[in-house]
Amino acid sequence: MADAEVDIAQLTEDQQLALQQFTAVTDQETKDAIPLLQRCQWNVQIAIARFFDGEPAEDPIAAAATSGSDIPAPQDTRRQETLLNGFTSSPRSSTSSRRRVDPAPRIVPQPESQVTTQAPLILTIFFTPFSIIYSLLSKYFRFIGYLFPFVPRFWGRLTASNINSPASRRTTSGRRPLNPRDTAARFIREFDEEYGSHNLPFFENAYAQAFDLAKKNLQFLLVILVSPEHDETASFIRETLLSQEVVDFIRNPENNIILWAGNVQDSEAYQVSASLNCTKFPFAGLIVHTPQVSSTAMGVATRITGPTPPAQFISKLRKAMAAHSEPLNRVRAQRTEQQATRSIRQQQDSAYERSLAQDRERARKKKEEAERKAKEEREALEREQAKALYAQNLEQWRKWRACRISEEPGPEQKDVVRISLRMPSAERVVRKFAAGAHIEELYAFVECYEILQSGEVSEKSREPLGFEHEYKFQLVSPVPREVYELKAGGTIKERIGRSGNLIVERTEVESEDEDEDEK
Repeated sequence: MADAEVDIAQLTEDQQLALQQFTAVTDQETKDAIPLLQRCQWNVQIAIARFFDGEPAEDPIAAAATSGSDIPAPQDTRRQETLLNGFTSSPRSSTSSRRRVDPAPRIVPQPESQVTTQAPLILTIFFTPFSIIYSLLSKYFRFIGYLFPFVPRFWGRLTASNINSPASRRTTSGRRPLNPRDTAARFIREFDEEYGSHNLPFFENAYAQAFDLAKKNLQFLLVILVSPEHDETASFIRETLLSQEVVDFIRNPENNIILWAGNVQDSEAYQVSASLNCTKFPFAGLIVHTPQVSSTAMGVATRITGPTPPAQFISKLRKAMAAHSEPLNRVRAQRTEQQATRSIRQQQDSAYERSLAQDRERARKKKEEAERKAKEEREALEREQAKALYAQNLEQWRKWRACRISEEPGPEQKDVVRISLRMPSAERVVRKFAAGAHIEELYAFVECYEILQSGEVSEKSREPLGFEHEYKFQLVSPVPREVYELKAGGTIKERIGRSGNLIVERTEVESEDEDEDEK
């Protein structure tokens, strides 16, 4: 047998796709699904069929692959109920004390697109005589089967392979074929009309859906099959099925019972009756998961045929349920443990993902902080470089402008303006300017005063390229206060008069204070 613990990464793309399709349909664990797919040669349809119908005792595919010779295919070792072994037991059954459980196949409902429609009226009238003859013959054979029960059973096994054939889908009651959901709804509606209101929790869907639900949730599937042609059907339903103790037993949540019922005149219910070897009506069968036979098998725990008192009906169901409670409890405990392991693994994965997300967030913040610091350092360096370049250009401009300031007028010149300037250093400077000099000459004198005092004036000084000088101070007359702005233009005499006392006020002080606050 292949190793169950196979790394999914080692599977091919087709095998991974087959595994994904199989687990999506069956909801089985990966470690259990891979061995079943390997035994089925990675055929998804065969694996799904074996999951729902159960695997044979020996895998014919594996036997044929390993033998390499013309050895006949192994026979199914599950005991078959026939007329012969009804009186004799096989060696296997004699050596085993375990109670035999008949397999319960999964009946796939007919697709709605394949549901046949009623024949036209003309053909119905034409075939009416044949239908009457067929109905009489069928009733006769049913009567023979009632007298000799082994005959229908033997005949049913001979014709079991033809159950799903198109010929078997014909109905003799004139009922219109519907899809499984509508068929179940029609049965419930007719049941309500016939027997009145009730509290039976009928499953309103296909038999396959109820089968899968019971297998998935480890519940008991109680199948009720009735035939309106039998006289005991009405008494069984009124006296047994609708009795209060039976209804309470079925509705009890602790019993985990799914109730599905059908009329054998419908195609799906007829197929179910044939697959469950039903020979007498009314029929009740309890289907349950049988882990002692196979990990995916479903079996018939008990059969109740014919009219049965309510107490006996409940007693048989309770006895069959008790016989399968221990295996089901083991499977439930195993699934609970698997679910707990899966939950722990998910929590660990979630915690790992959260830790990984936190690490990523810390790394992102650390990276952003490093980028922010680098950007600040780069901007600070750029500001320092710009500041140094501006200071250099300003110094060069002052030297260039200082050599172009007109000399102070001498005593012989009469049309002059006498200006008294109070510098930012509190120094008092008095100088004469030509009356026709532009107001900018006065600003340039204040800007270049230190250069003029130091004697570093040189005719070789050049104006810095691309530098736009801006005066960062203004000249103000204290009393009355008046600002002599440079942009207003005009000569010194026109703006100030023959004389004036001016104060040099810096305008960049506020911006320097703001820069210090930001630092």
